[in-house]
Amino acid sequence: MDGPLLVRRAALLWTRRMDRLRLRGLQGLHPGLHVDPAAAPAFARARYNLAPGARLRIGAGAVTERIPGALSFVVHTGAEVVVGEGAWLRTETQPVVVTAQPGARIEIGREVMLNGCQLSARERIVLRERCSIGPGSRLYDFQHDIDDERPQRVGPIEVGAFTWISSDVTIMDGIRVGEHAVVGAKSLVNRDVAPHTLVAGIPARERGRVGDRSRAR
Repeated sequence: MDGPLLVRRAALLWTRRMDRLRLRGLQGLHPGLHVDPAAAPAFARARYNLAPGARLRIGAGAVTERIPGALSFVVHTGAEVVVGEGAWLRTETQPVVVTAQPGARIEIGREVMLNGCQLSARERIVLRERCSIGPGSRLYDFQHDIDDERPQRVGPIEVGAFTWISSDVTIMDGIRVGEHAVVGAKSLVNRDVAPHTLVAGIPARERGRVGDRSRAR
């Protein structure tokens, strides 16, 4: 093994060690934070804003990029965020922001990919196994109040397993997207999407059928 390669390897090992130490410090600072030892050390470079009584769990094999502040968690009192095993919170193109308001719950399932998107829950957002959320997409389980006659609305969002939400999609409160569905770019989803369905548009409408996506990524 040549000298430069040895130097690079030593630098990588040192970086990983420093990130592990930083994660320990962050977990000491935030009692509700638990990062599995088998998760990527790069989670040390995320931004954590956990209120007293908030909980954030990051599972084994979860990964993210080592870009300081590109991944951000905001978890309020009584809220819980769970990042499942093997999930990829991808931040090369845009930040990933996950916000859970007081008492809310966000479940990011096994091998889910969040690619430069935003999740914001006041009640519940559930992302099932191996679904993918594309860059610029936003999932909000609430609508702000407009006036005295149109108060705030809140309703849980669920995205089924093996579903692909493309780029710049907005999914509104109370929506369920069925498993193996595909939502086209720049769509506004304001009604449920049936399993194995392709939808697109503003508002999103059915455009065709989708087969099995269990091997797609």
